[in-house]
Amino acid sequence: MKTILLVVGRTVEPHFIAAITDYVQRIKRYTSFDMEVIPELKNTKSLSEEVQKEKEGDLILKALQPGDVLVLLDEGGKEMRSIEFADYMKRKMNTVNKRLVFLIGGPYGFAPKVYAAAQEKMSLSRMTFSHQMVRLIFVEQLYRAYSILNGSPYHHE
Repeated sequence: MKTILLVVGRTVEPHFIAAITDYVQRIKRYTSFDMEVIPELKNTKSLSEEVQKEKEGDLILKALQPGDVLVLLDEGGKEMRSIEFADYMKRKMNTVNKRLVFLIGGPYGFAPKVYAAAQEKMSLSRMTFSHQMVRLIFVEQLYRAYSILNGSPYHHE
């Protein structure tokens, strides 16, 4: 199984880029992982929120491959503790044949067609974070999950 973090728009803050890059490299010690960026839309000031979501949705769906299992990182999704997320990843390693794709959408969320394409929704918190911060939080939690599964001292009970 390959794990993908699919994000809309690039990370621009240098401190987030450095931290995300660090965790991505750590994750790759444990599993096949990539972060893929869908370029942000141009000239969005002239577009409504709904049109932006639809256009981003088209780009998201084009980035998916047959057999992908799509998990939306969404405020309405299921919340898990880190130990539960590690167990979730263990189950996915045994059931997903190709790619497990976690998706962080654009600033206005997901188009209905993206929700329809997803198999699951997951929430990192009930709080709202910037999209750049969510990227960092997610890769840290993914690294933590693999650390737990591999008996690393990174996670403490």
